[in-house]
Amino acid sequence: MLRQGLAVLALVALSACAGEGQRTGGASLAEVQRFAYSDPAKPSLTLYTIVNNTSGAGAHTALLINGSQRVIFDPAGSFHHEETPRRGDVLYGITPRMQLGYESMHARATYHVVANEVAVSPEVAEKALQLAIARGPVGQTQCATSTAAILKQLPGFEGIRTSFYPETVAESFVEITGAPRRTYYEDFTPPAGG
Repeated sequence: MLRQGLAVLALVALSACAGEGQRTGGASLAEVQRFAYSDPAKPSLTLYTIVNNTSGAGAHTALLINGSQRVIFDPAGSFHHEETPRRGDVLYGITPRMQLGYESMHARATYHVVANEVAVSPEVAEKALQLAIARGPVGQTQCATSTAAILKQLPGFEGIRTSFYPETVAESFVEITGAPRRTYYEDFTPPAGG
């Protein structure tokens, strides 16, 4: 009985990454090339965890990759904007303005966004980009596992724990990288000391 209850709770907690699931194709290659954005900043990976303001449980996982292009691997996600074409589960054209739009779309009265950014070599960033592109569309509730699977294939990230729980992947990411935490709220005031 306890096991069934935990399974139901897991599905509820993961509902935020239940986007459209099993997307095929998406934007054309011409659209992707038209909106491609390259950031001159150092190559980096930013793990996004969308967190429930009440329970503290993770609800979605995504990965911002700053390599030869700046993209977000948004597995089974629901972010859409005409200037960020989606192909499979990769969002292209992630300018600083689109990054803020992505964060703002997820932060609301019931959720906040945690971003953990770490600098990586150009080679690691490019490998992450290629793995995200090759991954294709992700099934519902698999945002954390699919992101962890990409990270595990990168040099220095092999020890990332795979889990259906976004907060578990985030904890593992921080343990391995020491990445600082940046928290983004909208329409919600966190409790004092929280």
